[in-house]
Amino acid sequence: MKSLLLSTDHDVVRGLRLAGFQSVFCKDRSILLEKFTQGAKEKELGIIILTEVDFKSIEKEVVDVQLHQKTPLVVMIPGPNGLQDKDFIMSYIKASIGM
Repeated sequence: MKSLLLSTDHDVVRGLRLAGFQSVFCKDRSILLEKFTQGAKEKELGIIILTEVDFKSIEKEVVDVQLHQKTPLVVMIPGPNGLQDKDFIMSYIKASIGM
């Protein structure tokens, strides 16, 4: 299985490319969405990695893929400035238990 990083940030793309990940720089949201849709249809692709900012820009489409497909696994990583949502874990736990 292959992994793919899609990002609108040059530094993230360069860094993960150096680490051995197939990385695609997306100039804007429309290209990001197009590449994500192509990647979601690819049978060999096991993981799609998105930064937090990119995830939020195409969140509806990502959630749709997560709910209706077994693969690929979509992973969100922090961008160069760290996590934007500092309460991410607490909000995730509260949503999980229905608070």
